[in-house]
Amino acid sequence: MKSITIKGSERESVGKKATKALRNAGKVPCVVYGGDKPLHFSADELAFRDLVYTPNAHTVVVDLENGEKVEAVMQDIQFHPVTDKILHIDFYQLFKDKEVTMNIPVKLIGNSPGVRNGGRLLFRKRKLAIKALPDNLPDFFDVDISKLKIGQNIAVSSLLNDDFSILHPDSTVVVQVKTARAAIVVEEEEEEEGVEGAEATAEGAAEGTEAPAADTAAESKE
Repeated sequence: MKSITIKGSERESVGKKATKALRNAGKVPCVVYGGDKPLHFSADELAFRDLVYTPNAHTVVVDLENGEKVEAVMQDIQFHPVTDKILHIDFYQLFKDKEVTMNIPVKLIGNSPGVRNGGRLLFRKRKLAIKALPDNLPDFFDVDISKLKIGQNIAVSSLLNDDFSILHPDSTVVVQVKTARAAIVVEEEEEEEGVEGAEATAEGAAEGTEAPAADTAAESKE
């Protein structure tokens, strides 16, 4: 999995006043859990742009001014309810021999024949929670929908891998193609119009064959 480096400074004070001062200075207070003790640090809000505002998953290297570097993954993030500014981020430290839980994005590959035939694509799970060792964390799940027909789905069971555990039931639907009701109505209306047109043609043909017969009988009497 790709890693992003965040340059930060260790926080000496973690009180409310110090935290408010950091935010006013355009910095984000953060905490790294999972080690011997929590690591409190702060970094410029812009430093988190490629980590937060992206659909992709990344690990993080927290590069502190004192030379210490810590590998971690983002676990939780808080935004301001009005301005959407980042208020706080929690990280979890990574260890080579310790499994970590992380949400991995799902990417769809190909074009579904079911959609081409009028079906509706439903993307049920855009991210899947997994548990794995850091070296086994995938960048994303590739889900091929090039053979997905109307009424079919792709479930978690088809994405299982020995390198990690997916924390969803095997029957969980990731993506599916359902029949579009509007398309069915249109087809039924076209069929009904076709039947009515055929009946009208048949009636017209019948009337057309009777009329000449009547005229012929009248002419023979004259």
